[in-house]
Amino acid sequence: QVQLVESGGGLVQAGGSLRLSCAASRSTFSINTMGWYRQAPGKQREVVATISSGGNLNYADSVKGRFTISRDNAKNTVYLQMNSLRPEDTAVYYCNVVAQTGISRYYYWGQGTQVTVSS
Repeated sequence: QVQLVESGGGLVQAGGSLRLSCAASRSTFSINTMGWYRQAPGKQREVVATISSGGNLNYADSVKGRFTISRDNAKNTVYLQMNSLRPEDTAVYYCNVVAQTGISRYYYWGQGTQVTVSS
């Protein structure tokens, strides 16, 4: 079992920056891919960025060049640095972790943190 604790959301003006953090509890599971998703009101949850255990990065086109995902494996923590924020980035942001034990994979979600960008 893995528990995730998110922090760092808030209200910011357009053009501003925020940094999200998500710490995964210690576990016997191996942490593989870590990532961030978001869900705006009335919309489906969408991937924002992911980072594999080997450091491979993937970004949604809408955030490329503005957001940076990183991880600290020693702390089991993933970060999302968000710069040049836009009103359309407003959403609840969820941390996601893929954990593995043996041949089994498990998917865990954080509680979500609100990001609001005012124009």
